[in-house]
Order: sequence, then structure tokens, then C-alpha cells
Amino acid sequence: GRIQDHLRKGTLTLDRVNTVVLDEADRMLDMGFEEAMEDIIGQTPESRQTLMFSATWPESIRALSGRYQREPEDVRAEAKRGNPDIQELFYEIAPGSAQDAVMALLSERQPTSCIVFCTMKQQCDELAEALRQHGFSALALHGDLEQRDRDSVLVRFGNQSCSVLVATDVAARGLDIKSLPLVINAEPARDSEVHTHRVGRTGRAGEQGLAVTFCTPSKGHKINRLESDRGQAAEWGNTEALMAVPLQPVEPAMETLCIAGGRKEKIRPGDVLGALTGEAGIPGTAVGKIDLFDFQCFVAVERSVAAKALKRLESGRIKGRKIRVRYA
Repeated sequence: GRIQDHLRKGTLTLDRVNTVVLDEADRMLDMGFEEAMEDIIGQTPESRQTLMFSATWPESIRALSGRYQREPEDVRAEAKRGNPDIQELFYEIAPGSAQDAVMALLSERQPTSCIVFCTMKQQCDELAEALRQHGFSALALHGDLEQRDRDSVLVRFGNQSCSVLVATDVAARGLDIKSLPLVINAEPARDSEVHTHRVGRTGRAGEQGLAVTFCTPSKGHKINRLESDRGQAAEWGNTEALMAVPLQPVEPAMETLCIAGGRKEKIRPGDVLGALTGEAGIPGTAVGKIDLFDFQCFVAVERSVAAKALKRLESGRIKGRKIRVRYA
């Protein structure tokens, strides 16, 4: 979208581009970016090299390749299938009860980090808001977010100052999210392949994972298709017992502070750490991940010292100058 804005304003020209890379090409089509891609590619020289990368290669991608690639080399990486330690559970729920089911499961399992997948952007916003109203730490992630907001969401989820990320399938692939004990499908994925990508977010790097899918009777055919594609039966949980679990939100261990200065102001992670452990008097063990961007910096601190850290940074200095600090 931003590239198209620049092209319309004449602040960007693509006449000297010699390489175009389309990453996650199948997802770009799924998410409705085909028209934008064609507009941008159409303004690049025909002599360019075009590379396309995709985890799947459906007919729509073949067609795209035929339009934009000349005698392409077809390179396929053989999938290395490990044996991730993932338990899958399915629950049949009544229509309209997905939000209650998600909150019951979060209360029962008490995960430090969890992704809840929804199909639509509006569902993400509504579910994240409902979770927050009931005391859960939740943020939404989908394609309508501005880049700055997206960065903030991913930083806060990645540094454990937010427990629940409610996302569309934009989060099913391509995001570096470590140590994720629980994945929830608020409703079944549209097909087995997407389901596999969602579930594959948990149980990584030798860790155990749990993937739970909620399904109304009208969506039961999707689970039947999944069973058929896999050649194994789904394991169903006790819905009545789950829905009886009392609500008990998990409070994140960390809080994120946003510093109004970044790489452009020559700020480094060491400067932030020094300001916190020096003048602010915060123990180094209470400081978590520091994420540096061009114009801002996010630092995670233990929740018990967050107010003290904010106050000390507001009254102190970073690299010898005053810089605004706020809760993210």
C-alpha cells in the first residue's frame, strides 16, 4: 500500500529495479493483494529477474508465475518432517459461544503465551476486546494495522508483556515467535493446509505444545475433511467440563515501556540498559528484551518494577538528554 502511494505521488520510480522478490506468494493471493502486486510489478522493467517463494504451489501461483516469470527455474526443498511434540484437542461448541470457550480454555491452561486464530479481521478485534474486558492481556494482529502498531503488538507479545495474540492467518507463517505452549483455533481453518500451519506455531524446538480447535456443528464437515486428509481421527475434549472452568486471567510477567528515541538518535540497547540499571536503580535481572526501531525503542521490565522504571526514566537521561517515556 505504501509503495502504491509513493508511485501515485511520483516520489518513487521503479524503472531501475532489476530484481523483484515475492515472498509467501500464496498468502499474498489469499489475503487479496493480487491487484496491488500486479500494479507494482507492472511498473518495473520487463528485463527484471522475478523470484517467487511459497510454502505451497497451487494453480493460482502457477498462473502468477506464468504471467511474471520467464523460463523460471523450479527449485523445491524437500520437507524435513520431524516429530513435534504437539497434542491436539477438538471441542464441539454451541454457535456464538467461541469467546466464552476461548476464555475458559485460557483460564484452565494458564499459558504464558498463546495465539488465538480467527478467520476475519473483525473477529480478531471483537475477541481481543472481549478478552481485555474480562481481564485477559490480549492484542489483535491483522492486515489492517499500521506498521507502527503491528511492531508494537509483536514486540509486546514477543517480550511477554502480553499473553494472548488474537490473529488472522497473517500470523500462521513467517513470524519469529518462540516458546508458544498453546495455539487456539476459535473456529476451524478453511482447509487442512492452513490448519497445519496454525498448529505448527506450537511445539517447536523440542518443546511441548497444545493445539485446540473449537467447532460448531455447522462447521463439523471441516473436521471430517481434516480427519480424511490426515488418515486419523480427531481427539475430542469434554466441552461441558471446559465451559464450567471459572475465569482466571493470567497476568503477564512483564510490562513494556516505549522510549521516544531509536536508531536515528544513535540510541543503543546498552544505553537503555545502562539508564535502567544505573540512574533508575533497576536490577539487570528485571530487564527483559530490548527492541530498537528507527524512532522508538521498546524495553520489557518486570511488572513489579515497571512504575519505578517509568518514573526514573522520565526524570533521568539517556545518552545525556531527556527523552519521553510511556507505557506501550
